[in-house]
Amino acid sequence: MAKIGNLRHRPVRRLTQLYLGLALYGISMALMIRSGLGLNPWDVFHQGLSERTGLSFGTVTIVVGAVVLLLWIPLRQRPGLGTVSNVVVIGLVVDATLALLPAGGPLWIRIGLLVTGIVANGAATGLYLGARLGPGPRDGLMTGFVARRPHRSIRLVRTVIEITVLALGFLLGGTAGIGTVAYALAIGPLAQFFVPLFAVPDPGDLGTGRVAAQPAG
Repeated sequence: MAKIGNLRHRPVRRLTQLYLGLALYGISMALMIRSGLGLNPWDVFHQGLSERTGLSFGTVTIVVGAVVLLLWIPLRQRPGLGTVSNVVVIGLVVDATLALLPAGGPLWIRIGLLVTGIVANGAATGLYLGARLGPGPRDGLMTGFVARRPHRSIRLVRTVIEITVLALGFLLGGTAGIGTVAYALAIGPLAQFFVPLFAVPDPGDLGTGRVAAQPAG
């Protein structure tokens, strides 16, 4: 299998797919925020910190991503271009989209924003993970912890992390609601659909019919 971040194979497609996916991810976050119906656990945390600090949502997303990336050091995780880009691009895009997208509106519009945001988030996950240029910092925190403690399941570690940040975000004033539940139920199937769809084949897998993709989440 080619190393993560090796750009010798199909660099134009992979870079285009990476940044398109990260931009779409930021847009999807803004759509869910404007719906006012609940966010995914990490974004509840980001919103809570934004409310408490007065910093923009995107700025908080960047700062938290950078702090989480520092936690990779003791876990001996190595970031890729996609990892570093994830920290910066998503935060910039979410702030730009929020500046253009008005808040409020009838319930049916807000439901539409929520549903569109969740589906777009799944597609964005497939795009940037399928580029095979490195996972996001939060995903790497989970997989790095499991790699250091192989007796712990990924599902358990992810659940503990996400419940923790959700609880902290809610206490800080973040928005948890029906959208949070809808995201939790939908993102797994959506990622399972979109990651293989957008995965750039590994040259070593072409002869075997396998397509390499990193786990979503």
